Amino acid sequence: MSDFVNFDHRQFLKTLTKKPGVYRMMDETGAVIYVGKARNLKKRVSNYFTTGIQQSLKTYSMIQQVRDIEVTVTHTENEALILENNLIKELKPRYNVWFRDDKSYPYIYLSSEHEFPRLSYYRGARHGKGRYFGPYPSAGAVKQTLNLIQKLFQIRSCEDSFFANRSRPCLQYQIKRCTAPCVGLIDNQNYLADVKHAVMFLEGKNEQVIDSLLEPMQQASDALEYERAAHYRDQISNLRKVQEHQYISAQSGDIDIIACRHEGEICCVQVFFIRGGLNLGSKSYFPKFPKDEGEAEIINAFLPQFYLDKHSDRKIPQEILVSQKPKEIDLLQSVLSKQSGKKVNIKYHLRGDRAKWLKMALENADIVLHQRLASRESLQYRLQNLQKILNIDDALERIECFDVSHTHGEATVASCVVFGKEGSIKPDYRKFNIKDIKHGDDYAAIRQVIQRRYTRMKKDEGKLPDLILIDGGKGQVSMAKEILEELQLTEIALVGVAKGPTRKPGMENLIIAQENKTIRLSPESSALHLIQEIRDEAHRFAITGHRQRRKNARKRSMLEDIEGVGNKRRYNLIRHFGGIQGIARAGVEDLAMVPGINKNLAQKIYNIFHENR
Repeated sequence: MSDFVNFDHRQFLKTLTKKPGVYRMMDETGAVIYVGKARNLKKRVSNYFTTGIQQSLKTYSMIQQVRDIEVTVTHTENEALILENNLIKELKPRYNVWFRDDKSYPYIYLSSEHEFPRLSYYRGARHGKGRYFGPYPSAGAVKQTLNLIQKLFQIRSCEDSFFANRSRPCLQYQIKRCTAPCVGLIDNQNYLADVKHAVMFLEGKNEQVIDSLLEPMQQASDALEYERAAHYRDQISNLRKVQEHQYISAQSGDIDIIACRHEGEICCVQVFFIRGGLNLGSKSYFPKFPKDEGEAEIINAFLPQFYLDKHSDRKIPQEILVSQKPKEIDLLQSVLSKQSGKKVNIKYHLRGDRAKWLKMALENADIVLHQRLASRESLQYRLQNLQKILNIDDALERIECFDVSHTHGEATVASCVVFGKEGSIKPDYRKFNIKDIKHGDDYAAIRQVIQRRYTRMKKDEGKLPDLILIDGGKGQVSMAKEILEELQLTEIALVGVAKGPTRKPGMENLIIAQENKTIRLSPESSALHLIQEIRDEAHRFAITGHRQRRKNARKRSMLEDIEGVGNKRRYNLIRHFGGIQGIARAGVEDLAMVPGINKNLAQKIYNIFHENR
């Protein structure tokens, strides 16, 4: 008896065309379980049902479930490949390799309609006037590059509304990350020269930038303008350092390096992006794939989905280096070349530098794969759930949480705790002694700690977080948002964690600053559990700092805070009155009898002790 009694494949094959097209196999529920393409539909589909042909366990299992097949005829095999890719993305059949990547990629955008152009983070359709550099693999890669450009060339990245309403330079100017064109501290000609150098840097023309800076440095030195000459010298030095740390450095052109590794039910495809000869970073993908699929088959299925996604603005590079040879390499090269409007080469037998680059990509794929295997059921799952709930595009690799602790306004301390993919990063924890604010003003405390933390982070090029949590309500979030806007760190997600009406755990309100909305998660939510864990750690760390500061204050003599009372006079006072309590009980005339204490100083000491009672 035939294995295919539930589907009359012989009758179906009699009428099947030999033209190119796409076929969809469906099970008894009508769900599509596999999508394939063919140059010759009749020949390709017949192979599934021909007895005697050795089939994999996956194919045999799939065929047993087929109850119907639908076909769509196309003009060419190229069209069939594109249609197959779109259907796999849409239907997600269980026996196909597919991966979800429906997010747009971030770019660096240079405005062209301003007297003082702006370089900024950008994600979305590229319809605006100006230049777009990228795409970058993640928001973190864009932030890192923008921070480097601000350090090297001091180009503004602030919003136009912020720029147009300044009456004094902002914090960016103070930490030497902007030349303050908003208040006229640099003229248009010099600013545009900096913009030109920044563009050349983004195009990978580091040597040309250095050459163009050598002459003005010499001219400034000859004119005895040593401060300006030192500025050019520092720019050249920093550019040299960038070149030294550039692990991959192609002479020119755009290259993607794609390496695949899989183990058990998990597969990692690691993609490195090189644009204009510069390594922009990498991104990891985890395609869904049926059992028994090899890495070459996964690469073959990955490439069209990655580059031919109709919803993506991803740029197809001139050269694609792959760890395994795709089965349909000629077809893929043809379709990608037609799609991009230029010849695209897919290479797999590599030598020299390209072989080293591919080896590096494979090593990264191995590392990421094993990290995924180790943490998939724990923290990684909770981070992914939180990322999804907060609608954040890129993986949450670093979260910073702030809390403020005090007793009736006394000894205010703010804490910052840091969490990453492996949990808490305790060496990065920080305490901040809050000063010069009204007692008990939590809003001012949050404003001060956010300003101090991220001004230092930008100045010292520290690692910025992907998400900032504030233990507090709308007022605290508003203060934090204001400072982040001034520092042009608006890409960082900001969320307030406010206690609910009953102040019970599980009833917290999440205030999402960027979307200006408040949500409440289920008490069983793993994302909420993660937020609670981080918030509680920030609270514990803040209380520890506050108690230590209050303890130190109790030990400290009030005499130490009185101007004009040094070590010798303090010693004389304690010796004369037998201790602090004796000094506190003494009158002005008694205090003035101590050697070195005149009547004015005695009055000041008396006032200090009696005003604080």
